[in-house]
Amino acid sequence: MSNATPVVLAVMAAELVPAAAFAFAAEAIARAVANVSAPVRVLLPAILALPYTIIAVSEHIFRWDWFAVYFGLPVAIAWLLLRAAQADPVQKGNWRDAIILLVLGLAVDLRWFDSAWQRGQEGLGKILLVDAGLYGFLAIRELKGSGYNLRLRWSDWKIGLRELVFFAPFVLVIGLALGFLSPHKNIPSLSGAILRWMEIFVFVALPEELFFRSWVQNLLERRLGRWSALIVASILFGLSHFNKRNLPGAHFNWRYVLLATIAGIFYGRAWRKERRVPASTITHTFVDWVWSWWF
Repeated sequence: MSNATPVVLAVMAAELVPAAAFAFAAEAIARAVANVSAPVRVLLPAILALPYTIIAVSEHIFRWDWFAVYFGLPVAIAWLLLRAAQADPVQKGNWRDAIILLVLGLAVDLRWFDSAWQRGQEGLGKILLVDAGLYGFLAIRELKGSGYNLRLRWSDWKIGLRELVFFAPFVLVIGLALGFLSPHKNIPSLSGAILRWMEIFVFVALPEELFFRSWVQNLLERRLGRWSALIVASILFGLSHFNKRNLPGAHFNWRYVLLATIAGIFYGRAWRKERRVPASTITHTFVDWVWSWWF
């Protein structure tokens, strides 16, 4: 993250605390939240407005409308998912789930909230949306089978690397044929390579796998079945890349959409093998990591 002042780094660390807490103690958090009254459960995530407030005041860019967004949106998510939990206790999927996923997905993909932040600090807003989604889906909705658990297992690495090997021929043949990939020589330092891998894992692959596999594919499976859910989630994942790395004057990067859709199939396979987000995140991280250095 660029423009990383001490205040920004402190706020980012604070924002990562909820994501880490849910990664290691989601069930305990859900039990604790269930013991408080419904109004408190719904209003609790309003605290997510605090990081925006701290950054905006320190940067002299505070606006009440953006404060209202970061105060109100997490509360709205919690309220809708509380209603969804009541209306759909067997978790077959509810229209409220779909609305929340649509809003979260579009907010990130179309950069709806980026203008609330200084340039280079937009990632702070995205982490807040992840925190709001985690609280809503895991603490309020108590969505089963999400697989968001960062206690890494050997099987996560085994499955993740297996799907990477399966995916590699597809991406190399199709990517080179379409001119999307352009190999180049780049030998990173060991420390640089490790830090880059960890950065991609935490800030790119993990949030995307949480959204598309833990929430989207997970809920779609309950309606469509395993294979249809895998295909639909992969197509949605591919379409989320339509505006990435566009050539000048272009508005829809169909090459990236195609390759991301294919990648989504292998990421989805990794997740659903044992319903583990770490497995698909490992595949995703290695794909992006190799691409960042050599393609």
